[in-house]
Amino acid sequence: MNKQNNTRLDTAIFAGGCFWCTEAVFQRLDGVEEVVSGYTGGNIKNPAYREICTGRTGHVEGVRIAFDSSKISYVQLLEIFFATHDPTTLNRQGNDVGTQYRSEIFYTSPEQKKLAEDFIQLLEKEHVFDTPIVTAISEEKPFYPAEGEHHNYYNDNRQQPYCQIIIDPKIKKLNNYFSKKLKNGTI
Repeated sequence: MNKQNNTRLDTAIFAGGCFWCTEAVFQRLDGVEEVVSGYTGGNIKNPAYREICTGRTGHVEGVRIAFDSSKISYVQLLEIFFATHDPTTLNRQGNDVGTQYRSEIFYTSPEQKKLAEDFIQLLEKEHVFDTPIVTAISEEKPFYPAEGEHHNYYNDNRQQPYCQIIIDPKIKKLNNYFSKKLKNGTI
C-alpha cells in the first residue's frame, strides 16, 4: 500500500540482464513507485553478489517493481521490458554472460502469467525479433534485495563507462519510444 494516498500497489518482477540497467529503466516511469534490485529464482537463501556471479546459485539479477496499475499497466511494463533488453539471447545481455543475466519474468498472479504468455506470443506472431524469444516465465520465488551499492546505481554513477556505454542507450530508447510514460523531470 502507498501510505500517502492509500493506493494499492501491484508487484512485477523482471530479469533482463544486469539489474543496474533494468532498475534505471523502470525508475523513470510514471506509476512506478519503487524499484528494488536483487536476486531471485535460485536455490540458496540470502545470496550475495559474489555468489551470484559464479552462476552456480541459480539466481538471476532482477528487479522487483511496485507500481500503481491505475497509472501504468502490467502490459505496458511488459512492453517496456521487451523493448529495453534483448529477449532472444540465452543467458546473456551484451558482454554480461551467465545464467545470472538470463531474461525471465516472475509472475505474481495467474493473470500476470497469462498476460506475459500472451505478450510473448504476440511478439512472436508479429516477428518483432529476428530470432525466437527465450525469455522464461516462472512463478514468483523469494526475492532478496541486493547489497546497497547496487541500488540506484545508474543515477549515482552516470559517469562510469558501463553506465555511458550500456545503460545510456537504453535510457535514450526509453525516452524516444515511451516519453509519455515518463515521470516529470526524468531523463
